[in-house]
Amino acid sequence: MPPPGARSHPPSAEREAEGESGVKRAKVQRLTVMAAQALTLRRIPWLPWQPPLLRHRDFGRVRCFSTSSSAAPSPPLPSSSTSFFPKKNQTLELVCESLAFQGKGVCRVEGTGFVVLCDRALPGERFVGRVTRKKGGHAEVKKISTISPHSDAVAAPCEYAGKCGGCRTQNLLYGAQVAAKEQQVRDLIVRVGRFPEESLALKPIVPCSIKFNYRNKMEFSFGTKRLITSDEDEDGHALGLHAPGFFDKILHVGKCLLQSEAANEVLSVVQSCWRDSHLGLSPYDARTHKGYLKHLMIRTGRCVNTGLPELMVNFVTSSYNPELLEPLVSRISTIPEVVSIVNNINTSIGNTSTGEEEYTLYGKSTIMETLRGLAFQISANSFFQTNSHQAEVLYKLIEECAGLRGDGSEIVLDLFCGTGTIGLTMAKKVKHVYGYEVVAQAVSDARRNAEVNGIHNATFIQGDLNKISDNFGDNFPHPDIVISDPNRPGMHMKLIRFLLKLKAPRIVYVSCNPGTCARDLDYLCHGVEERNLEGCYQLKSVQPVDMFPHTPHIECICLLELR
Repeated sequence: MPPPGARSHPPSAEREAEGESGVKRAKVQRLTVMAAQALTLRRIPWLPWQPPLLRHRDFGRVRCFSTSSSAAPSPPLPSSSTSFFPKKNQTLELVCESLAFQGKGVCRVEGTGFVVLCDRALPGERFVGRVTRKKGGHAEVKKISTISPHSDAVAAPCEYAGKCGGCRTQNLLYGAQVAAKEQQVRDLIVRVGRFPEESLALKPIVPCSIKFNYRNKMEFSFGTKRLITSDEDEDGHALGLHAPGFFDKILHVGKCLLQSEAANEVLSVVQSCWRDSHLGLSPYDARTHKGYLKHLMIRTGRCVNTGLPELMVNFVTSSYNPELLEPLVSRISTIPEVVSIVNNINTSIGNTSTGEEEYTLYGKSTIMETLRGLAFQISANSFFQTNSHQAEVLYKLIEECAGLRGDGSEIVLDLFCGTGTIGLTMAKKVKHVYGYEVVAQAVSDARRNAEVNGIHNATFIQGDLNKISDNFGDNFPHPDIVISDPNRPGMHMKLIRFLLKLKAPRIVYVSCNPGTCARDLDYLCHGVEERNLEGCYQLKSVQPVDMFPHTPHIECICLLELR
């Protein structure tokens, strides 16, 4: 029986950690490849990081040679070749043209338009790659060696940059990173969304002024198999980040440049003692499903009164055994910024960090953060924008895009509202906000945040927007503005159909996936012929925002107005 005071909640994954299924990932990649293939229909735009050798005929040049011989490479494929398809393990010499969404380098076989994607390849880089996968109309290669680097190469400050799957573009000048992201948004909106490039109202991307230490949440995993790096000669237990391509191997990390210095101090303290055999702590084995320690989550907030950082440390374990954690708790609690230590119990064999039960081991059960003049309580499993500084910028842009009259007369429908941050920041300027969210804990947090800030004109309802009924619109007044902030898979066709029937004057579409965003914009503006849906909106503006420097992620704010 759990002790008194324990918090219980259903094992629902938060929106940020909500993983797409293999089918959804495949759909996203197809959108990426479609955009890359479509570029063959027009001249490739000249981008600032591309050296002169890439002009015209050199763009996308590829040479093929045998993997079993050191003979000179064969001549480039003739331009008349239209049936080229590389074999698995074939070695190619490639030049990266651009970055596709999700950060993969795009190359193309000269004369064929055949798309080759390569992880960690950067625009302008000439390299040797080996084909690892063939799928549909494209192939993927693994970079073996660099022949000549990209022109905006910089030294990656993180010692794990070559192995970690997070900051893939640390070795690319930041100005080139944001230029690549802006170009990705342009290509996807034009090619997937079917909007004319010459009339596309794409605004310049908004960069992030803080390049490191910007994440307010990091999740590290415990494991029994350590990814072997060049300076390690034996396998063993590890605490760090999942190695790309492995579900059971962990890249042992001593410091992450994306989280705060105080959070790195917590990580350092845990790393210094958790493997001590006298403590009896065992990492969870992803294969045998045995072991105690699963995840270490560190969240950083700010005290409302002082503005100083305050940290929450969350140990995710396979069972409730607090005496095992006591030595770690006693060490971590000496760090001044740590105000909360909690323990989530996750008995499932999956990799999620959300527990079925939660216990407070030290201090408070929540931390605070301020955003757009409001105070937000953040629990261990709350969804909250992971870059607080840039969230201020993002939400200001969303409000400007919404074009609020400010007279308290408008109704706002906030779809995929999470913990209500967007709707609550607008509430004082509108008549009422109606927010919908599928995650029960997020809805509970939204209601609590409204109460904390004295906001009484916001209603938050739990509901799955992928399963709305025909009478969904009967639950609220006709909105003047719809805010839609879906997760990576975008909006379900049922919701598209509802919005086209609703005909709200303005829709502000906030997206973390420009591929599915472009698809949904196409549906809302141009309709879906095979489903007899007629588009009724005009795309007025697209504003890319860089929320996460050195990563492939892009946020977009799109304004649609009823025609």
